[in-house]
Amino acid sequence: MNKNNKIVSLGFTNVNIPAGTHICQIYSEDDERNDSLLKYLLQGLISKECNACFSDNITPGMLDEYLGKNGYSFHEVMKTGALSLNKTSDIYFKDGEFNPDQMLELLTGFYNSSIHSGFSAARVIGEMTPEVNHIKGGTRLLEYESRVSLLLKKCPVTAVCQYNAHSFDGATIMDVLKVHPMMVVRGAVVHNPFFIAPEEYLKGTDYNA
Repeated sequence: MNKNNKIVSLGFTNVNIPAGTHICQIYSEDDERNDSLLKYLLQGLISKECNACFSDNITPGMLDEYLGKNGYSFHEVMKTGALSLNKTSDIYFKDGEFNPDQMLELLTGFYNSSIHSGFSAARVIGEMTPEVNHIKGGTRLLEYESRVSLLLKKCPVTAVCQYNAHSFDGATIMDVLKVHPMMVVRGAVVHNPFFIAPEEYLKGTDYNA
């Protein structure tokens, strides 16, 4: 975790964590994914944070219904910029490729604009899809995830990365775990014993800082 002093609630666990924590959630059921995602975004709104969601599986209708039951207008929070919702493919695979540099620039801009706009913090939740295995630049996924951990030390966006255990093979899931310092286990956020610090992990890639 980074040295940021602000503590935030994720909404789907009772444990509070420093803003800027990079978390991996490997899920097996859609309900598990949706429950964490919806509670995470709701808590972000409650905490007056700026929220971004990248998912091919969460629809405006689902958010409208869930937020409405909890006292928030989906259309209002979208209008004010407190929440943004985009398809995974529109963000991660813009222009038909996966470009870690562009993604890191996006996260940096999101954090800076959130703080400039007066939000207390910034959080993002994104679901990776198996399309990354077949798209230009997709082989840089682990490099990207490792570099996210570095970036969040400077731009403390709280980030939850969701991966469907049925959409990726076991070796890929293990590799994904290596580049996330924290992980969700049975609804709790715990230190990931498989994590390799980015300064060390990136030595074994083609990335040059």
